[in-house]
Amino acid sequence: MIINESAGSGGDALPYYFKMRKIGPLVGTRTWGGLVGTLGVPATIDGGGITAPSLAFYDLNGRWALENEGVTPDIEVENTPAAEMAGHDLQLERAVQEALRLLEQALVTRVPRPASIDRASGKARR
Repeated sequence: MIINESAGSGGDALPYYFKMRKIGPLVGTRTWGGLVGTLGVPATIDGGGITAPSLAFYDLNGRWALENEGVTPDIEVENTPAAEMAGHDLQLERAVQEALRLLEQALVTRVPRPASIDRASGKARR
């Protein structure tokens, strides 16, 4: 999974769970660590609103987590302006390289598609 400093909220939560479940490596830079939420936005007389954090994230150890911390990648790769101007996305390129390496280590087991179902009878067609 590719992560970077622009990812917050769900962009912090998804990589956190991805890492926790050991699905694969995180490639890129640390997420920005914005994972608090608000409930309700009281209106002001000028048509604006007021928000204040009322929800936060804590981990399985009962520790407040992610806010102002973010998620650290397993493989740190920063996209540089020079690489981007040359048409390269260093994070994407490294993530693809890593995925290909992992595919060589463990072959994917393909499951054949089952027979079609006759929706009228509910029975499989041969």
